[in-house]
Amino acid sequence: MKVGKVSESILKRSVLKQIKTRREEVLVGASVGEDCAAAELEQGEVFVFSTDPITMASDNIGTLSITVTMNDIASAGAEPVGVLLSCLLPPCMKEHDLQEMMGQISHKCAELNIQIMGGHTEVTRAVNQPVITVTGIGKVKKAELVKTSGARPGDDIVVTKWIGLEGTYIIAKEKREALLGRFAPDFVEAAEQFDQFLSVVKDAQIAVKHGVHAMHDVTESGIFGALWDMAEASEIGMEIELKSIPVKQETIEICNHFDINPYKLISSGSLLIAAEDGYGLVRELEKNGINAAVVGKANEGNDRVLLNNDERRFLTPPETDELYKVV
Repeated sequence: MKVGKVSESILKRSVLKQIKTRREEVLVGASVGEDCAAAELEQGEVFVFSTDPITMASDNIGTLSITVTMNDIASAGAEPVGVLLSCLLPPCMKEHDLQEMMGQISHKCAELNIQIMGGHTEVTRAVNQPVITVTGIGKVKKAELVKTSGARPGDDIVVTKWIGLEGTYIIAKEKREALLGRFAPDFVEAAEQFDQFLSVVKDAQIAVKHGVHAMHDVTESGIFGALWDMAEASEIGMEIELKSIPVKQETIEICNHFDINPYKLISSGSLLIAAEDGYGLVRELEKNGINAAVVGKANEGNDRVLLNNDERRFLTPPETDELYKVV
């Protein structure tokens, strides 16, 4: 495609034509010539916003871009409503690639009942692969808003599904041939299917109904980064049992192969929760087919401690994600 803002004809047939889902809250949505989206609030209801770029994955980038941003919205206890998209495309990209990417985005939006409210699509020499930035919009009753900073001393700390899912999935897709030189095809294919676990919208909905004090989507810098973020934002201490943190065998072996730390690997699909009754929440999640575990306890003070048998060490502030060492 030609460098610059995509033409009106391409915009209509390859972008706008893919937008299917409509929400009654949205008064002005995506269309030619509209620079802003507009949505209506009810009394006592607030909109929450989150924005995320997808820069480390090329395969299934459309689906991943929506999933990651909607996880942030759900982590605030909110119902996802819509998204704004900024798509920067390399000149080598073909129009049918744009159609496929928008088809992925539209399918995921329909699955979550969210509307594409607007955005910008441009071909630029500044990128050598597609870069999608998604701004997510959700709604929640003011009294039901959940923050990362809401954890309290005495809370159980819960982790849903398994850590490292997103990083394992991306590595399996991007480094498939290298992995096939070490692992059986079935093993690699299992890791390539971890994308089915990457949404935490259902996790968050169940958690909110059960009662939580804080939630945080586990993304860059992995579970160690997420634990630090919640403790720092809430001004609390934590004691975390390392062996209680759920992790898939595929993640462990792939991380060992590339000599990276699974606990510092991007982990969309896993939700970190602080709740008064963590064990009851785990049972409720498991009733709905979602793996979960209580991994520790929040406490007074500022010490954030990792326990591994007789070993006791302290969490440190988040570092660069381990994924950057591989892809």
